[in-house]
Amino acid sequence: MISVQSLRVEFGARVLFSDLSFSVQPRERIAFAGHNGAGKTTLMKCIAGLQPPSAGLIHAPKGTRIGYLPQEGIHVRGRTLWVETESAFGESVALREKIDRLSKELTHLDPRSSPYAEMLDEIGGLELQLDGTNPEQMKPRIESVLQGLGFKREDFQRDCSEFSGGWQMRIAMAKLFLQEPEVLLLDEPTNHLDLDTQLWVEQYLVNYPGVILLISHDRGLLDTLCTRTIAFHHGRAEEYAGNFSYYERESVLRRETLLKQYLAQQREITDHKRFIDRFRASANKATLVQSRIKLLAKIERIPAPEQADAVMNFKFPPPPPSGHLVGKLEGVAKSYGALNVFSGFDFEINKGEKFAIVGPNGAGKSTFCRIITAQEAPDAGSHAFGHKVAVSFFSQNHSDELEPDLTVLETVERAASRESLPHARNLLGCFLFRGDDVFKRVGVLSGGERSRVALVCMLLTPANFLILDEPTNHLDMQSQDVLQRALIDYPGSVLIVSHNRSFLDPLVSRTLEFRPGRQPTLYHGNISYYLEKTAADEARAAFARQPVRSSSAAGTAPATSRKDQRRIDAEIREMRNKQLKPLETELAELEARIAKMEAAQFALTNHLSSDECVADSDKLRETSVAIEQVMQSLENAYSRWGDLSDELAKVRARLGVPED
Repeated sequence: MISVQSLRVEFGARVLFSDLSFSVQPRERIAFAGHNGAGKTTLMKCIAGLQPPSAGLIHAPKGTRIGYLPQEGIHVRGRTLWVETESAFGESVALREKIDRLSKELTHLDPRSSPYAEMLDEIGGLELQLDGTNPEQMKPRIESVLQGLGFKREDFQRDCSEFSGGWQMRIAMAKLFLQEPEVLLLDEPTNHLDLDTQLWVEQYLVNYPGVILLISHDRGLLDTLCTRTIAFHHGRAEEYAGNFSYYERESVLRRETLLKQYLAQQREITDHKRFIDRFRASANKATLVQSRIKLLAKIERIPAPEQADAVMNFKFPPPPPSGHLVGKLEGVAKSYGALNVFSGFDFEINKGEKFAIVGPNGAGKSTFCRIITAQEAPDAGSHAFGHKVAVSFFSQNHSDELEPDLTVLETVERAASRESLPHARNLLGCFLFRGDDVFKRVGVLSGGERSRVALVCMLLTPANFLILDEPTNHLDMQSQDVLQRALIDYPGSVLIVSHNRSFLDPLVSRTLEFRPGRQPTLYHGNISYYLEKTAADEARAAFARQPVRSSSAAGTAPATSRKDQRRIDAEIREMRNKQLKPLETELAELEARIAKMEAAQFALTNHLSSDECVADSDKLRETSVAIEQVMQSLENAYSRWGDLSDELAKVRARLGVPED
């Protein structure tokens, strides 16, 4: 489908990557991994034909359509949402317009003339072409994709200029999905999507008929969708035959293996050099010395492994002490004109609790955050903070309040407390401001960069109640990990508005869902629990809506029969099995492999001390190497067994399944 051969991209003296070669087969899903600025987006632009490489070739079969969704910068105006998305079917629309135009001209011709017959034949040919494009499917497909991406029917006739930047990206995504190019290039497609829309996009991409090349900082999406990963690191690109989690594990093993090979070779080189230096002046050893010199020259040197990027563990400044109650809403109501966001809403957050706030855009999440932080008053009801509560609120709008004339470092140092000030520079590095970037003026930064500065300022401010609105939107994986670890260890209370499941799952223990036209609903679990619970509730509701098939007299009240209840329970058990069974199967297979390796280690150790092995130096060396390899495999297996056991325990606890 696509062949990339010896590709090189450089900007001045900086080489993003060189000698990059790989091929893409039909229906493959490939993730581009690496820190921001490593070259992922540049490679996508090269494949899309938007940027020429410095050297190398990119080949695709003639007629291959390549669709590219950038991170930002798309602004459409002067056309309605429907007209803009309908343009994805440009061929069908052009054929229909031409048929309409010729049909009008046909009415002015003499039916007995040859021009009339020729035009009639032309219209017939065009109609055959139009039938081949399935025009009857165009309208339902447009409606399905737009609604899946969160647009309402009343939005269809709105001008595109009325939609914000995040919705503009959804419009561009809708056009790409409707065009169905053979190759789909997606750069951070879920950045501005709520959880419902993200799940819809994920399912759409799973079933997409073409190739997908994906850049994303959402581990859940990468692991679900991708089967190959190309990782960019310090000017190199490496391939991994698995999803993002596989890449993370395998990259560590590769680095460890390369380090061992490098150290072993260095020992060998040192031994040769020591022999040469010792016997260089000896006439009796001249032949052996020359042989060692030639051998040394022939050794293909293994390059020294690059240091892994330093991982910083950031801790929040110690929060000021507070009472048990942090914030409370009683009977709160809020409306904007005819739009009722919620009414009679009660909510309470206590010390140390961590909530995820989820729901579609416009459902009231931001309104709730402003009310709980006392930035906006409710129309009715009461709001109260607990004793000595200190609030820190991060929202995308806070980046607009930064002083444009200050440098990034000056801005952060002003916000830092005395205890956190020494960590300001390092924390900026964790959030992608490295080297001279910290001396840039805030006024020249992009929107995403300003948002990261505002986030760092908030993290360095002592508080015992944090509210974070989409904190991971502009963060790479490493920065997300830094923030996640800090929040897990943070002893204060947290509300997080986010759609990033892998970020939220280990962090939150409550999920508050907002839905238009409904009261907010609290779920006592993390995002995975929330998704499973809502799916089970929807399954029960679907069964309840089914017509009751009964031979009883008419007028019997519809109710869920025992048979239907058993079917519902069976579906719920099946859902649990889908999450538990793969983990249990992998654990059982791993334990069987560990048992075999332990048996092999025992046999090899016994053989090592046998007379036969001791008397033969070659066998002694081979057995020692074999034991070392088995021990390394066992060490990796034990590590995976521990991770798998912990993961299985968490899933069982979340699903309410007792331990075996």
